[in-house]
Amino acid sequence: MMHDQNFKNLILDYPRQAIALFAASEAQAIDTDARVTPVRQEQLQERLGERFRELDIPLLVEWPDGRREAILFVIEEETEPARFSVHRLAHYCLDLSDLLGTDRVVPVVVFLHRGDFAQRLSLGGDATTYLDFRFLAYALPGIPAREHFDSANLVARLNLPNMAYAPEDKLEVYAHAMRGLSTLEPDPERRLKYLDFIDIYAALDENERIVYRQRYPEEVAEMTRFAERFMEKGREEGRVEGRVEGRVEGRVEGRVEGREEGIGQGEARVLLRQLTLKFGPVPESVVSRVESADAETLLRWSEQVLSADRLEDVVAG
Repeated sequence: MMHDQNFKNLILDYPRQAIALFAASEAQAIDTDARVTPVRQEQLQERLGERFRELDIPLLVEWPDGRREAILFVIEEETEPARFSVHRLAHYCLDLSDLLGTDRVVPVVVFLHRGDFAQRLSLGGDATTYLDFRFLAYALPGIPAREHFDSANLVARLNLPNMAYAPEDKLEVYAHAMRGLSTLEPDPERRLKYLDFIDIYAALDENERIVYRQRYPEEVAEMTRFAERFMEKGREEGRVEGRVEGRVEGRVEGRVEGREEGIGQGEARVLLRQLTLKFGPVPESVVSRVESADAETLLRWSEQVLSADRLEDVVAG
């Protein structure tokens, strides 16, 4: 379920890049004038009832000028190929085709792990096949990661740890994924969000993190600089909002405190990631100190990460 939700978020955040990677043969006809939007889940729940598959992502591609008929991409993530049901997918696509009144439907299945799966469904008798259902399969473990090291497609870069590579290339794969995130995603909130995505699928152990910090100091430094910018931006937004809200009599205290609390949570997350990248797993005692620190302290500690040789030196004062 965790993997399903991670992929759902990825496709919802980057629908064009997802289609371009997972359905390349169909994506070529989608130009910049096309509008790509997820089909509303409330609509699917209401119309399909129990048949609605919450963690599948139907993406509707439309041309506002009407020069082309809309096309629906149904992207399903399947962690374990053995659990995949081509009958279920065919049923769902037929439901969506009927619901949205279109025969232009592209089924896509993204597999996270290796394994065998049915690649088509044929229904018929001795004389004729009456239903021939196929889909686009994108098996990430069979895609060479190195081919996407310099890809401008952020969905490809984020999925490098899910692709095929030799064990000795794991840290290089991780570094290229991190590099892609820092260069292709300007939004700090999303960048923070997808740092978690990369970490989950790369699953570096403590020794690998130590080697990564030694081998890729520039990437670690870039993460630290991002953290500092993120924190400073949060502090500045807090100051500006505090000044504006201070003019609203009787409401300033609760609203400013709520804003500062939200900023502090984000800053704490970034600092903990910095500490993990540089020093490995962070003890619970330090995690508690970071999570309870105020914004000013978090900023000071983040500035000390680059020069500190020990975790204790960062949070000493």
